[in-house]
Amino acid sequence: MQIKELRQRLRALGANPRHEHRVLRLWSQALPQTHGSRPIENFLPTTLRTALPEIAHELAGLVSLVSEHPGEDGSQRLVVALADGQLVESVLLPPGRTPALCISTQVGCAVGCVFCMTGTTGLVRQLGSAEIVAQVVLARTRQPVKRVVFMGMGEPAHNLDNVIEAIDLLGTAGNIGHKNLVFSTVGDPRVFEALPLGRVKPALALSLHTTHADLRARLLPRAPRMSPEELVDAGERYARASGYPIQYQWTLLAGINDTDEEVEGLVRLLHGKYAILNLIPYNTVEGLPYQRPDREQAAGMAQRLQARGILTKLRQSAGQDVDGGCGQLRARAVQQGVIRMHPASS
Repeated sequence: MQIKELRQRLRALGANPRHEHRVLRLWSQALPQTHGSRPIENFLPTTLRTALPEIAHELAGLVSLVSEHPGEDGSQRLVVALADGQLVESVLLPPGRTPALCISTQVGCAVGCVFCMTGTTGLVRQLGSAEIVAQVVLARTRQPVKRVVFMGMGEPAHNLDNVIEAIDLLGTAGNIGHKNLVFSTVGDPRVFEALPLGRVKPALALSLHTTHADLRARLLPRAPRMSPEELVDAGERYARASGYPIQYQWTLLAGINDTDEEVEGLVRLLHGKYAILNLIPYNTVEGLPYQRPDREQAAGMAQRLQARGILTKLRQSAGQDVDGGCGQLRARAVQQGVIRMHPASS
């Protein structure tokens, strides 16, 4: 289901813009359609009121919780089933000042990042805009959500229209601050064209991972061929236009991108930029030839960058103790026969 289709359906049932907003607000905030002090019979047209139970039932059926995997860090990885039986992952991130959720935008992913379990499965299908929002609704039945990160399974730029539609709803009726909606991408020229045009302008996270174009092409084999310099230049323009710093994502791979040479490259690329660099030690995946650097190496790199004027945060990938790096839980479900894989046609 797409949000635009839901809007059209509501209008066909006699909803005016206020009625439409009310239905979408209550759904996206995980509240019953009867919520509020004003009786709906005094507000909604009869045709819409009569259809609401069926609509609410359909919306509730968009996603369902299959399993949850609590981490020692306070995170909760959720395996979520879509109506067709396909699985995606959402993550209630460790407690902080702003209750946050990481959600998926695709079943699988076509970018093929060589260190990512999701990338090994290929793209199965896109999520509809309502399925994207439904992950937030499901999480909100469990705890408050004030920040949404589009950083789970999938590449949001490859499902751009649906992701933008979901962001628009979450940033309006969904009551999430625009800077707390974080669009994460490997970099695609279409992103830098489309995001500034929306009424909701999300924060932007760019997957950098290395300052060397040839190495980046090997690590992200099907990402658009934007060099690190081009990516940072485009990011800087969006940061200045939106008023939010770019979050550059850097998955630390032992012996590959945790070197002094990369530190120098990062200083060259990011010094003076409106940016935050997130160093994320790799979440080791069985069967892939990459290793997580030790704590001292990761902390030392962060300290050297900070000393050189690069705002750097050493992050921890949620769910490491449950082998819950993005795509791992779904991959185990595939291996166990919980779902069958149907890759999208090319």
